[in-house]
Amino acid sequence: MYEDYYGFRERPFQLTPDPAFYFESVTHKKALSYLGYGLNQGEGFVVITGEVGSGKSTLVAHLKEKLDDERMTVGEVVTSALDDDEMIHVAARSFGLDIEGGDKAAALAAIELFLHEEARNGRRVLLIVDEAQNLSIGALEELRMLSNFQLGSHPLLQTLLLGQPEFKHLLAQSEELEQLRQRVIAAHHLEPMQPGEIEPYVEHRLAHVGWDGNPEIDGGIWVKLHKATGGIPRKINQVMTRLLLMGAVEEQSVLEADMLGAVLEEMNGDNSPEAHSETVAKPRPDRDLPAAEAIARARSEQVPTSSEARDKGLLDHQIEAIEKAFAERDKHMAAMRREVQKLAASRDQAGGALPQDADKRLEAIERRLDEQEQSLRHVLTMMIDYFESQATRAAA
Repeated sequence: MYEDYYGFRERPFQLTPDPAFYFESVTHKKALSYLGYGLNQGEGFVVITGEVGSGKSTLVAHLKEKLDDERMTVGEVVTSALDDDEMIHVAARSFGLDIEGGDKAAALAAIELFLHEEARNGRRVLLIVDEAQNLSIGALEELRMLSNFQLGSHPLLQTLLLGQPEFKHLLAQSEELEQLRQRVIAAHHLEPMQPGEIEPYVEHRLAHVGWDGNPEIDGGIWVKLHKATGGIPRKINQVMTRLLLMGAVEEQSVLEADMLGAVLEEMNGDNSPEAHSETVAKPRPDRDLPAAEAIARARSEQVPTSSEARDKGLLDHQIEAIEKAFAERDKHMAAMRREVQKLAASRDQAGGALPQDADKRLEAIERRLDEQEQSLRHVLTMMIDYFESQATRAAA
């Protein structure tokens, strides 16, 4: 929606990691240096940790683009609480090895044979393991054992471990991981971006999608944006998505600091326990909007039952419902304009004096305008939450 209004080629702040949007902040530049050093060693473990949304996956995607496919074979594992036996089989599958049954010995033999063949063909092998904080101690020990495979004195496998801060602490403190710890040849923890990096980060992503200065961005938002997001890239993306959407809905050519404040207030309200309990306890006018009902149904994963909705798919059903919500809003706005025109006509007939009930009628119009504004913003918030959750699941 907003990308069409501002003439962007695509969404600049999508949540799915995309190496094309890679931004080299100070901390990412350091991480890339450590990765380069570690990969040049050709052995052991390289560890990159960082908060959720700090850009680990985008960094690795950028790294993979720089690797020579003719000289490096890469296997990737995104873990989900694997034990030691599962780790071996998942690692084998990451290299395209199909191991029948659950025979761990057969899986190990297949991996060793594969590593020897790659070495004889002049290719190095890198195993990337994401979400390493979910691995059991046994699974981490199996990874260490895989690093023992050699051809003569030449190591055959190198491993890159990506994890959240708890993995950094586990690796530093666990006595059971002492041998693995000794094989870590490079490590870096991704820090949040600094306040001065927020503006170039946002403009870098906008420029990638064809931003030509429209919308203009008020310089007063950068400090607020850093404070609200802590310098975490994914959080910045979420806030900027909502800010651009608000700008498009309100047809603004300048994104101002007060607009950012309104967006942050909405987002904080969505996440607070008080907001959720208040939503349940109090009836809201936006509950009657068709888009609110449709999006709520989508978030609970209840597929519409009508054959027409099934044929068009859930996404089309959502879009149609949202369009109806905007049409309903326009109808109310037209009715309110007619009411204002009647007041003006009454004033003219009375020689410039307003009718006695004018104040009450104006107050009623203002209340209805406020209700429509709250309703529309609530629906848009639900819509963004739904599509962001879909994108996050797709990325995972």
